Amino acid sequence: MMQKTISKSVEGEFMRRLKWLMFFRLLFTTLLLGSTIFFQMRRMGSLFSLPLFILYGLIVVVFILSFIYALFMNRVQEKRIFASIQISLDTIIVSTIIFVTGGFASIFSFLYLLVIIYAAMFLFKRGSMVIAALCSIQYGLMAGLEFHRLLTPIGMEMGFSAASHSEIYVLYKVVVTMSACFAVAFLSGVLSERERRTKQEMLAMEIQLKRVEKMAIVGEMAAGLAHEIKNPLASLIGSIQLIRDDRPFRPMHDRLMQIILREADRLSSLVNHFLIFAKPPKGRPKPLDLARNLSEIIEFFEKDGICNGRIAILKEMINGIWIEMDPDHLRQVVWNLLLNAAEAIEEKGFIRIKMQPLKGQFVEIGVSDSGCGISEEHMKSIFDPFFTTKPKGSGLGLSIVHRILESYGFLLNVKSGVNEGSTFTIKAKQINPPAASTPS
Repeated sequence: MMQKTISKSVEGEFMRRLKWLMFFRLLFTTLLLGSTIFFQMRRMGSLFSLPLFILYGLIVVVFILSFIYALFMNRVQEKRIFASIQISLDTIIVSTIIFVTGGFASIFSFLYLLVIIYAAMFLFKRGSMVIAALCSIQYGLMAGLEFHRLLTPIGMEMGFSAASHSEIYVLYKVVVTMSACFAVAFLSGVLSERERRTKQEMLAMEIQLKRVEKMAIVGEMAAGLAHEIKNPLASLIGSIQLIRDDRPFRPMHDRLMQIILREADRLSSLVNHFLIFAKPPKGRPKPLDLARNLSEIIEFFEKDGICNGRIAILKEMINGIWIEMDPDHLRQVVWNLLLNAAEAIEEKGFIRIKMQPLKGQFVEIGVSDSGCGISEEHMKSIFDPFFTTKPKGSGLGLSIVHRILESYGFLLNVKSGVNEGSTFTIKAKQINPPAASTPS
């Protein structure tokens, strides 16, 4: 549920950044090349020299490319590939600027670093490293060809040519430039990925907070209503049992009484579950050995007959991780998630329970299944009380799971797609193992 919302938000932010990049590319190109043309014109005394013609052409090319980008931006499905193409072409434009303004002696080699920095904003660490490699190859090739007199950059003073320097000096400058490219790519990539994770966590917390507020309002209303239903229902069940015991046995009447009692019991169970959702019992939190407790719950679940030999349960446990929680609450949460996963598998399949330590003393408990998955339409409602797509479901299982975890400050996330299975992940706070105590 959260994953879809986060993905849409991230895509929206990506598109906004891409639009700003296109705008600043035009602005920067106009200012940079415009000022370069001005100084070149003053130096050469003419508006029609070859370097200036190339710079004119570059400005035109950038404007044409920007128009093409704007034309196709909303039509392209793979936005990241679209950004990669733009940034790759930017490296070629920068190499052309360097070539026109002196090649090895050009002061504009720093533009490679600028391209790498904004590449990290769109393509993150791996993409920025690829762009750094692309910049390094272009610069190294240009310097090598110039050193061996196979390429003569335009607008270069002869005394500053790579060919006029020693091989060691040329190699030194190329290595320094390449090292700077990769260092900037690595650092900006790390910062960009950290920013992305922080934004996703903030957005997830915002969605969680809205969901909690919604559940709190519904819970307060529901608690009173459930209590009002529970007491008359108990009286009704007791009265029916007395009537059945007092009346002479008649098969038809007895069968009807059985139906009434069965449905009344089902309604009573539903009200009890609703009360748990509306106002979860506080419980008695205590230190729990997570792997040990999960293994016990899974063992009971396997013996319950729900899997019935058609579902394999895979465990990936890590020993030595402790959390603080009421054991009954943990059992109810994990059992409901396992039951939900089993009901999503129509024929044969598997359920995977995985523990994974996270930074900041957190642990993630994942329950994945190979079932039918959840459609995007239903994702926004799966934690709402009484929402279910199953013929015999009450629609309270996941609502109760969410409410219990909420009371401990734990986060619950979902990732799913139609025919792709579902993964429910619980993010819980780790605690230090209790000193000299028996495992719980």
